[in-house]
Amino acid sequence: MPPIRILIVDDSAVIRKILCDALSADPAIEVAGTAPNGHIAIAKITQVNPDLVTLDIEMPVMTGLEALVEIRKTHPKLPVIMFSTLTERGAAATLEALARGASDYVTKPSNTGSAAVATERVRSELLPKIKALCQSRERVPRATPRIAAPPAFATRGLGLASRIDVLAIGTSTGGPNALAVLLPSLPAHFPVPVVLVQHMPPIFTRLLAERLSSHSRIKVREAEAGQAVEPGTAWIAPGNFHMALKRWEKGVRIELNQGPQENSCRPSVDVLFRSVAQVYGSHVLGVVMTGMGADGVIGARLIREAGSEVIVQDEASSVVWGMPGLIATAGQADGVYPLERLGPEVVRRVGESRSRFSDLQMRERPGVAS
Repeated sequence: MPPIRILIVDDSAVIRKILCDALSADPAIEVAGTAPNGHIAIAKITQVNPDLVTLDIEMPVMTGLEALVEIRKTHPKLPVIMFSTLTERGAAATLEALARGASDYVTKPSNTGSAAVATERVRSELLPKIKALCQSRERVPRATPRIAAPPAFATRGLGLASRIDVLAIGTSTGGPNALAVLLPSLPAHFPVPVVLVQHMPPIFTRLLAERLSSHSRIKVREAEAGQAVEPGTAWIAPGNFHMALKRWEKGVRIELNQGPQENSCRPSVDVLFRSVAQVYGSHVLGVVMTGMGADGVIGARLIREAGSEVIVQDEASSVVWGMPGLIATAGQADGVYPLERLGPEVVRRVGESRSRFSDLQMRERPGVAS
């Protein structure tokens, strides 16, 4: 396969050099060109025909957001990775860029480290995203794999064990836009709490929660330690903190910690899924959506081993079919759905499971006809 051709767009000559050095060191990458602003970048896309563009947000002449809008008019499928600062302003602009069609983002190295440290950080964070977004350049389209029948776990099929009491979601690359489709599809009086991990740094997760809450009928909050989970509210794990659930005398509450990264992630989907399996057992519905890497694969297996079910987003509607794809191809998914069907499927599964539970309770009461 020919090398992945990258167009680097940034007004800082220093950042352009760091990116060129970091990317050119990989034989699978070719820097096809650079541009100091969005206006020049748009012209260069036609000239150099890149496979992917890295796009700074704050630039003179034409900002990254303005350039992104123009790029999407002529190149709707061209992968674009935004390069933003780890600040409130940078986070807000990044979320807006993702909503406007950016594929992913990377935060800029701080000015306090050396050039060598900055180059290595860019290499470790940016390269995997480039390769994940470009891996399908010459891939032959394939059908969604058959989902193997779930193993006959002992906890399955015990009647009351099928009631869903919590919805647990894991996602990464492409997740903000996927969540912006799924969460608004949930009704205001959604009968179970929602807990979710979206791989994002601090500040970003708070602003994402605020953005999602403003467009959803349920409340969406960045999680805080000690909060009791309740129906009709979604909690997003804060950046740089693992989120887990813990049962106590008054119900279930949120615990946060900065333990070691899992799957190179903090927050980690596996940490959350492991805890919901322990706390809720056979009363969980897990959902894994678009994202690169393998975070959530082990957690999904633990949820299913506890007698619960996991559904995943399909390949065609995923930005990267890493996390959900690994679960599906391992036969650890109970259903594979396009993004627009995930929300209705969640509502259906939760509603039907709780209706069955209510019906069983009514039948078991003395004097109630069966």
